[in-house]
Amino acid sequence: MLADNIFNDYKEAMKSRDTLKSSVLSFLRADMLNQATAKKKDKLDDAEIFVVIKKQIKQHQDSIEQFTRGARVDAAEKEKKEMEILKSYLPAEMSVEQIKSLIEEAVVLTSASGIKDMGKLMKELTVKIAGKADGKLVSDLVRTRLSTPS
Repeated sequence: MLADNIFNDYKEAMKSRDTLKSSVLSFLRADMLNQATAKKKDKLDDAEIFVVIKKQIKQHQDSIEQFTRGARVDAAEKEKKEMEILKSYLPAEMSVEQIKSLIEEAVVLTSASGIKDMGKLMKELTVKIAGKADGKLVSDLVRTRLSTPS
């Protein structure tokens, strides 16, 4: 389970005195615990952990942008390193071609014919793509596919 891997990596980082990795994983574990508490659960499942990781990656991206604008190159570099540590826990991203292939399968499966069927199509795709592709990219590709006649 992903939560166990994160905990074990955190312990290893602490033992090896890797302060960057241990602090990133410490914040991640705290965020996971907060989310679990909010959902009244003991532990989050892998899909929920992916959501927490993606949220933290987005925060790092925003920070990198702000530090770059403020000419704080050192802080931006630190944020990039932290973001790479977080990204290592996400599954590999799907290619655009793979996403388009899944969209075509889902169109056939749901008999989607126009933009009005976007919700039905996205629901079907979310199950297959969860955590493996950017939701905005998938949404844009679905919108493009449904607005152009096949």
